[in-house]
Amino acid sequence: MKRLLIIGLVLLVSTSLCAQMRWNSRYQAYIDQYKDLAIAEMLKYDIPASITLAQGLLESGAGMSKLALKSNNHFGIKCHDWDGATTRHDDDAKNECFRVYRDVHESYEDHSRFLSRQPRYRSLFKLKRTDYKGWARGLKRCGYATNPAYAKQLIGIIELYKLHRYDKASRYDRFMVERSSVKGIAGGMGLHPIHIYNKNYYLKARQGDTFRSIANEVGISYKKLAKYNERDRDDELVPGEIIYLKKKQKKAEKVYKKRPHRVKAGESMYSIAQYYGIRLSSLYKMNDLDPDYSIKVGDLLRVR
Repeated sequence: MKRLLIIGLVLLVSTSLCAQMRWNSRYQAYIDQYKDLAIAEMLKYDIPASITLAQGLLESGAGMSKLALKSNNHFGIKCHDWDGATTRHDDDAKNECFRVYRDVHESYEDHSRFLSRQPRYRSLFKLKRTDYKGWARGLKRCGYATNPAYAKQLIGIIELYKLHRYDKASRYDRFMVERSSVKGIAGGMGLHPIHIYNKNYYLKARQGDTFRSIANEVGISYKKLAKYNERDRDDELVPGEIIYLKKKQKKAEKVYKKRPHRVKAGESMYSIAQYYGIRLSSLYKMNDLDPDYSIKVGDLLRVR
């Protein structure tokens, strides 16, 4: 019976790990949103960005846990030696005390300070920045979490999403770091998830969004935001449409070098340009078309 119980527990842990290790878009969206913040913290405190991201993903459920949504606490750090705001939450025990942060940036910064100032984690800083496995095992050994599979979970996440590539980074995007300091939530739905495509950042418009409301959230002038998307600043936005946060590229990604776009019903030159993350003027130029040309279903357009 004892042997069967042990086998059952092993299978349960393995099944849980497998379920968690499947790639999912929510995890990728979290990585796109906070990888630059993790890199910034790494360059300041020498904690691998892969470890910070993996812990943030695991501890916050990719930013969707109650602690993350209501308290901006992405690392499950409790109240010990904390003078700031607090909240109560069931964890290893009922009604435990956790730290509350003003924004996600403060949570990441406190996580870095927490590890770098606690004597029990001192040995980790003797490891190479690229030794994510050593860091993962060390965090478990030093008591960061009680879950016996904690190190395996971190390593699994890092390898599945290739987070270790960020451990060699020497720069980061300040725009994304600054965005993590946005306080409060937008329209009661939380901040828009940020995605990366064709060397640009984008989000998808929601019901009721305007260039002004999105601009307030991301910290960009609404006039610039409209200009980046080649639109009038007062245009109505349709839920689901892509809004780029920087000036678009002149060409599509390299994969489309020998893959022209075949025009489908309902498409326009503008919708095609948005789809590939390229400037409308560049799309016309690449195809030697005048701005007044009306595309037809079946037309082939170069996008790179």
